[in-house]
Amino acid sequence: MPALRHAPLEPMVAPLRRLSLLSYNIQAGIDTRTFRHYLTQSWKHVLPHRERMTNLNRIAQILAQYDLVGLQEVDAGSLRSGFVAQTEYLAHRAGFPYWHQQVNRNIGAFAQHSNGLLSRVRPTRLTEYRLPGLPGRGAILADFGVPGAELRVCIVHLALGRRSRANQMRFLGELLGQDQHVVLMGDMNCGCESREVRRLMARAGLHEPACDQKTFPSWRPMRRIDHILVSEGLTIRDARVLDYPFSDHLPISIEVELPGGLEVAA
Repeated sequence: MPALRHAPLEPMVAPLRRLSLLSYNIQAGIDTRTFRHYLTQSWKHVLPHRERMTNLNRIAQILAQYDLVGLQEVDAGSLRSGFVAQTEYLAHRAGFPYWHQQVNRNIGAFAQHSNGLLSRVRPTRLTEYRLPGLPGRGAILADFGVPGAELRVCIVHLALGRRSRANQMRFLGELLGQDQHVVLMGDMNCGCESREVRRLMARAGLHEPACDQKTFPSWRPMRRIDHILVSEGLTIRDARVLDYPFSDHLPISIEVELPGGLEVAA
């Protein structure tokens, strides 16, 4: 089991009947506001800039409202982030007692592309997976609750290429297909109407609420490439895309009501 970081904060102790979850591709703290910025601000992907920490603090204010957060495109502490491990920084800033980062593409001092997990609930098990295809894509799988009756939360960032992405979704379908209570969330780089997403949902018994709401690009959303997929046995009380354009993606959130017999606690 990978190391789970624990902040010196007071964790929850009472069992929860509902969980609020958020998924957000934060683009390493870069506040892209227009297509032109991909060219004119491309240097921010390799060099630090003073506005990045201000933007991370804005993001932390959003994250603080949730019980469990999945992050994509987080920098693990390289030159471009000012050597700040962004998952850890956001955990402290937003008051999360538990966090974990998964470095998927390590370019040394220049960039460390990662997925991140922030949680107010202590996972009972944490597993990292390298996804099929070219190196650089991964998944974090966190289990909460009693083994055999747990909630499984999987955080992913999938490939741009359709063939690699389909192979990755096939892997995830096999990984999660036998589980009753699953939340799969992240930047999947394709729409919910795509063949690979439909096959994944059928294979793993998942569905997506509020699929008509778009997430990319944040300043003029035209596509839904960020997703939170859930098992049929989980009741969704709220699902929405949030209008916080602090990245080139918009964050998405759900509130899940846990069924009887499924309890999670710190």
